[in-house]
Amino acid sequence: MAHVHDPYEEAKKQLRQTIELLGLSEEIYEILAYPERLIQVRLPVKMDDGTVKVFIAWRSQHNSALGPYKGGVRYHPNTDAHEVIALSMWMTWKNSLAGLPYGGGKGGIRVDPHKLSQSELMRLSKAYFEAISDLVGVDQDIPAPDVYTNPQTMAWYFDAYSRIKRGQYFGVVTGKPLELGGLQTRIIATGFGTAVAARELAKKLWGGLEGKVVAVQGYGNAGYYAAKFLHEWGAKIIAVSDSKGGILVESGLDPDEVLKVKRETRSVINFPNAKRITNEELLELDVDILVPAAIENVITEANADKIKAKAIVEAANGPTTPEAEEILTKKGIIVVPDILANAGGVIMSHIEWVNNRMGGWITEEEARNRLEQKMMNNFAKVWDYWQTKLDTSKYNMRAAAYAIAVDRVVRAMKLRGWI
Repeated sequence: MAHVHDPYEEAKKQLRQTIELLGLSEEIYEILAYPERLIQVRLPVKMDDGTVKVFIAWRSQHNSALGPYKGGVRYHPNTDAHEVIALSMWMTWKNSLAGLPYGGGKGGIRVDPHKLSQSELMRLSKAYFEAISDLVGVDQDIPAPDVYTNPQTMAWYFDAYSRIKRGQYFGVVTGKPLELGGLQTRIIATGFGTAVAARELAKKLWGGLEGKVVAVQGYGNAGYYAAKFLHEWGAKIIAVSDSKGGILVESGLDPDEVLKVKRETRSVINFPNAKRITNEELLELDVDILVPAAIENVITEANADKIKAKAIVEAANGPTTPEAEEILTKKGIIVVPDILANAGGVIMSHIEWVNNRMGGWITEEEARNRLEQKMMNNFAKVWDYWQTKLDTSKYNMRAAAYAIAVDRVVRAMKLRGWI
């Protein structure tokens, strides 16, 4: 029987390793290993047929030393409290590493959104935000889209909150539609940021992206835009996949053509003249860059030895387990960690949040330029720390990223007098 990975246990293991690397105390580990608040709510929702179904939902508020909690909300049938806590902890490190004035938060509803109608999803979404409305806010906790949530979901959240609080609080959520204070760049932000991280790594390793071979596991928003921009910048995308399986074309794929087929047929596997492969086979392809852009725990100790990619750039949250990364590090495979590689979404969320509070001053071009520059600066910061302050034969890029992120949070806690 396959080992089931608990993302929260893995998040704590990563934290433990960083605490030891930085020489911090056990009390600091104990403070950071648990969320400041975990909210669980039950949501009775009236279905279209008149019946009532009860859903369980969570919001984990991990740490607020650097500012209000910030992180997305996911709708997934396997979401549970441990997953949400782990994701909120990772958001603390991601926001800290990016230099944002945010702590970490994350939410989730245990639901298969594909089985609900649009009106049922609206009632569920509004019920969730009404249930947590006293614990979120422009300066308190700012949710955003995540797995199977989108700008429409954020519009429902915004409306529910505005009605309860009797005001127009545009900054209470980010990733909103353009008509409600969103920015177009937010839609591309996570995948674009991942592509920038991959490009900056390629410059360090090979002098550039031109001709480098890439495989992308997961062809949702992040995976598509990562593939799109890497393709535009000269890389060759030979394989992509979604939940139904993957495709391989050695001569290269056009990401836009693949997206068209996915939209028309609901899966990339229906792309013509391509070899069908499994998600597991995609991970083990001999490529320059592998981009896991689906879910957590896809690279484990069970398959790490079979990974042939020269570098992994994590568009998903937690796709590589700590045990697997030890194997990858020994093999000399460089992993650009999720808290660096997929931070484009939250960086853009910060730009949207600031823009909302300023009354809408920024242009899309300015927003995209700010996002790109921030991602480049963050990559350079982590790379330099790794190369100059750590033994690169012993420590990987994740160790460097976590060291920078945890140190900033700890310094903020000390300044506040928490420790």
